[in-house]
Amino acid sequence: MGNEHVTTARGLAVLHDPLLNKGTAFTPEERARLGLDGLVPPVVETIEEQTRRVYSQYRAQPTDLLKNVYLAALRDRNETLFYRLLSEHLREILPIVYDPTVGEAIRSYSHVYRRPRGVFLSVDDMNGIGRAFDNLGRGPDEVDLIVASDAEQILGIGDWGVGGGAGIAAGKLAVYTAAAGVDPARAVPVALDVGTDNAELLNDPAYVGNRHGRVRGERYDEFIDAYVTAATRRYPAALLHWEDFGPSNARRILERYAERLCTFNDDMQGTGAIVLAAVLSAVKVTGTPLRDQRIVVFGAGTAGVGIADQLREAMVRDGLDGGTATRRIWAVDRQGLLTDATRGLRDFQVRYARPSAEVAGWARDGEGRVTLAETVARVGPTLLVGASTVRGAFTEPIVRTMAAAVERPVIFPISNPTERMEATPSDLLRWTDGRALVATGVPADPVVHGGDIHEIGQANNALLFPGLGLGAIASRARRISDGMLRVAAEAVAGLVDVSVPGASLLPMVDDLREISAAVAARVAGCAADEGLARAELEDPERQVREAMWRPEYRPVRAG
Repeated sequence: MGNEHVTTARGLAVLHDPLLNKGTAFTPEERARLGLDGLVPPVVETIEEQTRRVYSQYRAQPTDLLKNVYLAALRDRNETLFYRLLSEHLREILPIVYDPTVGEAIRSYSHVYRRPRGVFLSVDDMNGIGRAFDNLGRGPDEVDLIVASDAEQILGIGDWGVGGGAGIAAGKLAVYTAAAGVDPARAVPVALDVGTDNAELLNDPAYVGNRHGRVRGERYDEFIDAYVTAATRRYPAALLHWEDFGPSNARRILERYAERLCTFNDDMQGTGAIVLAAVLSAVKVTGTPLRDQRIVVFGAGTAGVGIADQLREAMVRDGLDGGTATRRIWAVDRQGLLTDATRGLRDFQVRYARPSAEVAGWARDGEGRVTLAETVARVGPTLLVGASTVRGAFTEPIVRTMAAAVERPVIFPISNPTERMEATPSDLLRWTDGRALVATGVPADPVVHGGDIHEIGQANNALLFPGLGLGAIASRARRISDGMLRVAAEAVAGLVDVSVPGASLLPMVDDLREISAAVAARVAGCAADEGLARAELEDPERQVREAMWRPEYRPVRAG
């Protein structure tokens, strides 16, 4: 990153470029050279003064959605100031620019449509993919990161078409920049518009995306391949991040490209790794080694199986063979406990299907399913993970049954948004007499139980994926390896002191930049150790910090 911007833009064109615009912070010399005299008020302010003003304006917004809209408008006119505000109030504002408020913003995307951000690619115009990237005007060494989504499975709200893809990709990049200092000028959000099966959108006259059902099969794969080919030819060193794809596509896409590209799926790999980090912390408290865990995962979709995969690999590293590790995980989905007789198993679920003979004597419901309650009663899990988006699924009887068999039950209701959580931390601690070790997928206030204060860690992917991405970028990694994911999880877990009673299992998001720097240094070092780094890494920690963009105004020189 240079120490100054050089631009041929003049006058209003400077003010309309969010990466150049400094508003009232332009110096008198810059105003004269860039043709800004008379186009901004005469006062010259610091970024600190501007930040105080915009924070006051932000706080004045009456709802979270309007706060999101305000921040989007600020980002559209002055990106540096937006990130300065976000970085100074990260814990407060992160849930507004990303999960959970971004879901509400996505629902209304077409109705509050403003300035487009990033690249919009259409399955109906595959020949235009390369032209769309060329229109960005970025050279091959000017893009570090591309986040793409086809919006089929946005957070907990499902298919939200082009607005979902655009909104979630832009929101994810905001977290990358705020948390890990990924340069926003070198990051590109991509909306992959393959249509939508959301009838509400298709019948909405204001909808700005393709008005047909989702394209699937061979034509879908051709579109994805055309995107990957166009992006990697133009930006050969960029990390390709996949976000909120449906379960039928997410794993297949990742497996297709993971061995030959630097690519990453946060819903599968990031969620799995951050849950692993929380489990590593819990193991320190319970004293039960990973290889001795009995794990029930409720919700065997993209995230749930991604979690199972990460935990399985961790148990293998802890001494189990692959088959034994797999048998220590019980996966429950809408069809009940997955068995080899379960109809409609997806390919990625097959590994975790139990032999029918094993559960022949287990009780079943009226539809012939082995329920979550029966599974917990039979298995006696040490760890219960919820990735189901089924509100209240972890009922009092289920939790009390688990707690009767385990001294320190580890329970992670990580579904989001809040209204889709499997249980609340206060209920879990009450039903277990304060013995449960809890992490959630959404922010949760501390819980007081029996006079003790229990800090609730958030299994927020933002604790991990920004640092993982930064480490990959700083090392110019050829691909994201299992080892890089493992050291990222270990780095996060190593940042909390669980010896204190009631301590959180995960670090707080207030320290995201320090967390990301620590994760990135471990990831970059791992890339070098595994022979995957294309950059020379003499001091990964120093080089990672030097690579972090900071929301500070740079001089703007007329070119």
